[in-house]
Amino acid sequence: MDDSAADLSWETLSTDIDYRCPGFDVRRDEVRFPSGETDGFHYVDEPPTVVILPFTPDGDVVVIDEWRQAVGRTNRGLPAGTVEPEDGAEDPTGDGGDLEDAAARELAEETGYEAESFERLTTVEPTNGMANAVHHHFLATGCEPTADRDLDHNESIAVETVPYDDLLAAVVDDGLRDGRAVTAVLWYELTRR
Repeated sequence: MDDSAADLSWETLSTDIDYRCPGFDVRRDEVRFPSGETDGFHYVDEPPTVVILPFTPDGDVVVIDEWRQAVGRTNRGLPAGTVEPEDGAEDPTGDGGDLEDAAARELAEETGYEAESFERLTTVEPTNGMANAVHHHFLATGCEPTADRDLDHNESIAVETVPYDDLLAAVVDDGLRDGRAVTAVLWYELTRR
């Protein structure tokens, strides 16, 4: 980071949770701006997430259709979920590594599929103006339906396999609107295909 970028940083004077709920908190930081003024800044505070782009041995993609209350409809997406302490992730903000445990767990729980191998695709901060969310995207290959699904009480998920080219076309024609899924598909298309 050069000096001009360092001059943009805010100083956190204090932090507190204003609201807690399952999955995330709303945090308020008291900050000092470069100008010396202070103010409060609220943001969504949530644990890191893994997102999995799972391919079957035939080259199809395992997708999920899930009810999304915030937008009031069923949404097509990819298996994804929160990194849990028991996943063994030593550095959940790092470059992948032990996050494969979380990816394997989420893939099995949401879809009933297990992967032969995982490979890190990318890590993004999708909404860093209003949340500290970090999404770790993984490519999973050799996926077979050999596990038992274990959905959370608030998950309504149907599983399907689709040809990759159909999923890519859905990104272009607005049929795939889940941002995590769009990121994974485009990253794969740009770097692996």
